[in-house]
Amino acid sequence: MDILCFGEILWDTFEDGKKPGGATMNVAFHLAQQGARACFATRIGDDTPGNKLIKFLKNTGLYSDLVQVDDKRPTCEVTVKLNGAGQATYTIPENVSWDNIKLKKPLTKNAKTADAIVFGSLVCRNATSRDTLLDLLDETNALKIFDVNLRAPHYTLSTIETLAAAADVVKMNEEEADLLLKRTTGDLKEKIIEFRMKYHVKTICVTRGDKGAIVWHDHEFYEHPGYPAKVIDTVGAGDAFLATFTVGLLNKLPISQILERACAVGAFVTSQRGATPQYVEGIVGLMK
Repeated sequence: MDILCFGEILWDTFEDGKKPGGATMNVAFHLAQQGARACFATRIGDDTPGNKLIKFLKNTGLYSDLVQVDDKRPTCEVTVKLNGAGQATYTIPENVSWDNIKLKKPLTKNAKTADAIVFGSLVCRNATSRDTLLDLLDETNALKIFDVNLRAPHYTLSTIETLAAAADVVKMNEEEADLLLKRTTGDLKEKIIEFRMKYHVKTICVTRGDKGAIVWHDHEFYEHPGYPAKVIDTVGAGDAFLATFTVGLLNKLPISQILERACAVGAFVTSQRGATPQYVEGIVGLMK
């Protein structure tokens, strides 16, 4: 399977050091670990932090001509603050390299042949990258997978609605669901059905942190309670979940099995520092 991941790459800066990050890059990283052919489209600054990220991408097999270099805007470096439960908040600078992803021939060509395209909301805060993504979505027949991934104040509801309307699959967490599924009455399942009726997506997934996830697919609901984990931080857990979920969908696995795998990988990532840990033996076995 060929999966195009379009979005941001950055340095997640913790109190004890830096780790490569960016939601869509994290998805691509985990897709590659699970045997998918992930292509990652982004834009990196022509600077020392950018050169180090390029080295990381080359080492992980994610570097290609879809990685653009910007000689005016810097590589993004995000400040990550963790609370006592390992939950992260982010300070994200403006006007960085991935705000300026251009529509170039290699990117258009890849989008036309991809089996799926994964994208999020953060990369769409700027008109240049947003317009590039919307042009790609118009030109591709790939399965369109939207990771809502809201990072205040870097989104507008109108953009989120545009992306949701273009998507086949939408994944969000509980907090994002509360914002987007606006019914004041009814339980989460009723809200999800209303969301589906409005946007006509094929699959809706709401992650619930350590409580697992719920999925609406093919007129049925599926749930998994999640797995316990000793949480170091939650950075990238949702991205790892989405990568596993995407692989399962493209391989046409039963949704219950997809959820089991996705929840397990997401829990594993919370037990590690940063968003891009190498898989351990038990997780590798689960993927087989």
